[in-house]
Amino acid sequence: MSVHGIDSGTLGKAVVASAADCSKQPPMPSTSRRAGLLRELAQPRNIVVGAQMLFVAFSGLVLVPVLMGLDASVALFTAGAGTLLFQLVTGARIPVFLASSFAFIAPTSYGIQQFGLAETLGGLMAAGVFYVLLAQVVRWRGDGVIQRLLPAIVTGPVVMVIGMSLAPIAVEKAGGNLSGDHPASHLLVASAVFLVTVLTAMLSRGTWRLIPVLIGIVFGYGISLPLGLIDLSNVATAPWWSLPGFTTPRFSLPAILFILPVAIAPAIEHVGDILAIGAVTGENYLKRPGLQRTLLGDGLATSLAAALGGPPNTTYSEVVGAVALIRAVKPVVMIWAALFAIGLSFVGKLNALLNTIPDPVMGGVLVILFGTIVTLGINTLVRAGADLSDSRNLIVVGTILVLGIGGLGIEAGRFSLEGLSLAAIAGVLLNLALPRTQAGRD
Repeated sequence: MSVHGIDSGTLGKAVVASAADCSKQPPMPSTSRRAGLLRELAQPRNIVVGAQMLFVAFSGLVLVPVLMGLDASVALFTAGAGTLLFQLVTGARIPVFLASSFAFIAPTSYGIQQFGLAETLGGLMAAGVFYVLLAQVVRWRGDGVIQRLLPAIVTGPVVMVIGMSLAPIAVEKAGGNLSGDHPASHLLVASAVFLVTVLTAMLSRGTWRLIPVLIGIVFGYGISLPLGLIDLSNVATAPWWSLPGFTTPRFSLPAILFILPVAIAPAIEHVGDILAIGAVTGENYLKRPGLQRTLLGDGLATSLAAALGGPPNTTYSEVVGAVALIRAVKPVVMIWAALFAIGLSFVGKLNALLNTIPDPVMGGVLVILFGTIVTLGINTLVRAGADLSDSRNLIVVGTILVLGIGGLGIEAGRFSLEGLSLAAIAGVLLNLALPRTQAGRD
C-alpha cells in the first residue's frame, strides 16, 4: 500500500521487453490451467495461507478508508472483489492482493469536502479509466512510453509531495495541539504507538515483521481503553451481520479533473510492485501476462471499487513482502484472501469496532507511514541516479515540490487544480518541454 521508488533503467528496459512479447497473450487461463487452479483452491494449506495473507494486509487495508472517511466494510468488499477481477484479467498468474494507496488519502479527503462523496467517487472511477487507457498506450507504444512520460525526476518529487501534504494530518491526529480537544494523554498514546511500531518493524522476525502497523494499532487500542479514549457503545448495538454501506457515484468534471493527476504516482507504484513480485517468484510478469494486462486489472478494480463507494485499489506492497517471506507464490492464495475479505465485509460489529480507533493511535502510525512516503520519493531519485546539479532536473524537481507543498491552485468556476494535481501535471509538461542540457545528455 506504500508508494515505492523504482529504478528507472530497470523500468524502461522491462517496458520495452514486454511490449513486443505480450500483446497477444490470452486474458483467461486455458481449460487445463483452470482445472489446476480449482484443484489448488481446494487444498486446505492454500486456504490457511490465504487467511494469513489477509491478516498481513489488514492494517493498511482498513487504515486508508478510515482516514478518508469511507466505510471500512465497503473497503474490505471492494478490495476482495477487485483482487478477484485482477486475477481474472491477468489469467490468475500473479500472487498479488489489491488494496488502497496512500497517494489518494489527501485528494480524496479534500474532494469529499469540496465536491461531495458521490462526486469524488466519480473522480476515482475516472482514475481507474486512466489506468485502462495507460494500459492501451503500453500495448500500442510499448517502447519506453512510461519512462518517457514519468521518469524519476517527475515521480520522485510527486511521491515526496504526497507524504509532505499528509504530514499535517499525522501531526494533528497525534495531538499536535495540546489544548482543548488534544490533551497531553493523546500525545503520550501516539508516542507509545510510534515506539511499538518502530521496534516491531526493526527487531521482530517472520510474519510479525510484516505487520508492525497492525501491532502498533492493537497496542494503542489497548492502552487507550483505560484512558477513556474509546466508546464501545456503537459496537455493542451493531448487528453481527449487515450489508456494507455501498454508495453510488456521481460524475462531476471539476472533481474528475481534480482527482485524475493523482493517479500518476500509484501507476508507477504498480509497476514497482509487479517488478518486485517477479523478482521473488522468478517470473517475468511484465512479459506474461504483460504490463498492459496488469495495468488493466488495476484500472478495472479501481473503477469497480469507486462504483460501490470504496477507495481505489492498486497493488499492495505489504503482500509483496509476505510473498517473499513465506514463499506464497500461488495466485490461489490471493484468491482465498479476497474471498475472506468479502466475507468479513458483512460483519457489522467489525466495521463498528474499526470506527472506534482513537485519533492518537492513528496519529502514532501515520507519522511513520507518511514520513516513509517522503523518504521513498527521495529514494526514487537516488536509485535512478538523477543528477540534481543539472539545471533542467533542478527546475523540474523544484517546481513540483514548490507547487505541491505550497498548494498553488488554478480555479475557473467549479473547476480547480491545486497542490499535488497541479504539481504532477506541471512536472510532466516541464519534463517533456525543457531541452536536455549537456550534463543531462552525458
